[in-house]
Order: sequence, then structure tokens, then C-alpha cells
Amino acid sequence: MDGRVLAQSIRAAIKQQVEILKPSKVESNLATVLVGDNPASRSYLSNIHKACAEVGIKSRNIELPANTTQEALQKVILELNEDRSTTGILLQLPLRKGLDDAAAISVIDVEKDVDGLTPRNLGLLFQKPTPKVVPCTPKGVLVLLKRYAVRIAGKHAVIINRSKLLGRPLSQLLLNEDATVTVCHTKTERLTEMANHADILLTGIGHRIEFTVGSDMVKSGATVVDIGTSSVGGKLMGDVDFDAAIKKASFVTPVPGGVGPMTIAMLLYNTVLTACLRAGVALNYNPEELQSSEPS
Repeated sequence: MDGRVLAQSIRAAIKQQVEILKPSKVESNLATVLVGDNPASRSYLSNIHKACAEVGIKSRNIELPANTTQEALQKVILELNEDRSTTGILLQLPLRKGLDDAAAISVIDVEKDVDGLTPRNLGLLFQKPTPKVVPCTPKGVLVLLKRYAVRIAGKHAVIINRSKLLGRPLSQLLLNEDATVTVCHTKTERLTEMANHADILLTGIGHRIEFTVGSDMVKSGATVVDIGTSSVGGKLMGDVDFDAAIKKASFVTPVPGGVGPMTIAMLLYNTVLTACLRAGVALNYNPEELQSSEPS
């Protein structure tokens, strides 16, 4: 499953929506908040701001020193909540040790929560239909599956990740699509056996040297979604041994070029969506559906 190609088509559609919304005075303006100087976080945010510029979304990055206190961080977020020109807020995670990411996220105005991680938006995942603003990576995974016509309803999905940013919201998204979901992690006993029973195997551990999904974990004909990222010898790698898995699976996402581009595409979508929701204007675009202007 080629996330780069699909994400590019979604970004083109979002750019078109930005233009369509201009007569309605709907302007998307994303504020990102970075604490400290984590190189990976800085690189990710740089890619986000480049993507925003490409589709016509205004954006700015607020950089705070590594020694920023919890109180100072939350004050910045509260100020962005009050800033009428800011329509979306993204707090870059992970925060440094000593800062409480859950407390900081809970301060974000739910109507500006482009990451879908506030308690209210996460809580709405447990209702059906799901909320309009969904965490970007889980949403990107779901869009990939749907746009590649992978059947979800009735299928057994095994997720190897239990984090609040990925595994837990993803499990609920798939449950809402009528999948049977098993959530595993690195301490799960008989993990290979459980993974081998998955029709849809989704993994996001991100420690390739210590953990690799080999062919023995892949059921014949399964769909394998690799959400893990690791730097091994200066090379970006996922959890999955791609060459081994592709011999058994129907679909496998590559790393890089799979879920990563979809995450940024969904962030752009959420940024435009939150601006529309605040303005009371409909966004006539759903990335889960093939558009008439796109090749099938």
C-alpha cells in the first residue's frame, strides 16, 4: 500500500478545498508548539509546515526552551485557545521528562484539537458514529485500508501497540468498523501465534533491533500495516521485514512511504476540518472516499 501516492492525492484535494472555502471566509491557521530541540520532532514539524504551505494553510511554530515549566507550557496553550486567528493547535509529543503531556493536551480547546487527543475527542471514539476529529495516525491507517478496498467488517485485526496515541484509538476505530480486534504488546505471551491469526496485522513498536515482524507472524493473504519507525545504521526502518512479509501478505505498507505520509495528510485534513467546524461551514470532502477526479 503506497502511502506516498495516496497522501499526495489527498493533499491535492485538501488544497482544492482550501480554495473553495475562501469565499466563505474560512481560513485555516495551524499553531504548533515545540518544547526543547528534539531533532526528530523538529524534522517532523518542518515537514508539517512545508505541507501546510503547499496546500494553502497558514501555520507557525512556537518554540519553547527545554526548561519550560508545566505552568508556562499550559499558559502558551491557553493563549492560543484565546487567539481568534488560530484555528488549530498541535502540541508536539513526546514532551521532555518531567512534563505531563496528558495535562497539557487536556488544556487544548477541543475545537482546535487537530491531533484528536483531548479527553473529549478520544472519548467520542467510543461512540458510533466516530467523532469528526480523529487522531491523525489511526485515521491515516483507516483511510489507507478503505482506499485500498481492504475488507474490515468481520475480520480479525491484531494490533501490536497499546499506546494512547496509537493502539488504543486505532482499536476503537476498527471496532467501529465492525472488526474483531485484539490488542497486543511486547509482553504479550504467544505473540507470534496471535499475530499469525490476524487478517489485518498492525504493528507500531518502533524498536527494530529488539522486535521484528517476520514471515512467521504473517498469515497467508493478510494485510500488514507497519506503523513502527526505527533508525538502524542511519536507515529508517519499520517493524516488519518487508521482503519476507510481502511473499505471504496481500498488502504490506513500506517504511518509509506507508503510514508516515498519511499521518501528515490527515493532520492537514483535520486542520481544515476544525476551521470549518468553528465557522459552521461544511467541508465537502471525505478522505475515506474515492473522489471522482482521482484514478481508481
